[in-house]
Amino acid sequence: MLDGVLFDLDGTLADTAPDLGGALNHLRQLRGLEPMALDILRPHASSGARGMIGVGLGIMPGHEEYETLRVTFLDHYENNLLVDSRLFDGVPDLLAALDASGLAWGIVTNKATRFTQPLVTGIGLRPPRDCVVCGDTTPHPKPHPAPLLEAARRLDVAPARCLYVGDDERDILAARAAGMRSVAAAYGYLGLVKPPEQWGADVVVNSPAELLQWLRSTLPV
Repeated sequence: MLDGVLFDLDGTLADTAPDLGGALNHLRQLRGLEPMALDILRPHASSGARGMIGVGLGIMPGHEEYETLRVTFLDHYENNLLVDSRLFDGVPDLLAALDASGLAWGIVTNKATRFTQPLVTGIGLRPPRDCVVCGDTTPHPKPHPAPLLEAARRLDVAPARCLYVGDDERDILAARAAGMRSVAAAYGYLGLVKPPEQWGADVVVNSPAELLQWLRSTLPV
C-alpha cells in the first residue's frame, strides 16, 4: 500500500520546455543567432540553464562566459515562466483522483524556489499540506534523497509508503536512496543518456493517464 505520491515538476507534471527554450533562444538572439527548434532543446530541459546553455551555445560551467550567460538566462526565464508552459494532458485528472481518494501528494523539484513557487501557483497546481520541495529547500538537490525525505516528512508519510514519479534517471536514483518506490515518466524530457526502461524504476508509464490507470489497479484511487 501507498500513503503518498510525490512528483517531479518539469517534464512530469508540467511541460515547461517551451519557456526554458525561450530563455535559451533569447541568449541566441542577443548573439545574433537563429532560434533553435524546441525538439532539439526539449531533451535537455530537465537540466535547466546548464543543459540549455550547453546545447544551445556549446558553453558549459567553467567557461569564462558561463556565469554571465546563466544569470541572463535565469532572469529572462523568471520574467517569462508562464508564456507557453502547461500541465501535461491528463495531469488534472490524475491529481483530482488523488485528492478524491485522500492519498497525499506533493512536488519535489530541483528548480529553485524563485521559479517554482510562481510557476506552481500560476499553472494551477495546489498540493495539499503545502508540500512543494525545491532545489534549494534542503542542502542537497536530487539525486540526493534529502528533498524526497523532506517531502515525506511534510506529508507525514513513511518513505517506504511513498511513490516518486519523475522523468530523469536522477529521480529514480533519489527515490531508491530514499527507500521509495519509483515511476519513470517516459513522456517527459528523459535526457540523452539511457532510456527510462534502464533506470531501474518499479514502473514505466507513457502518460499521466497510464499512471492513473496503474494506480487504480494498485490502490483505491
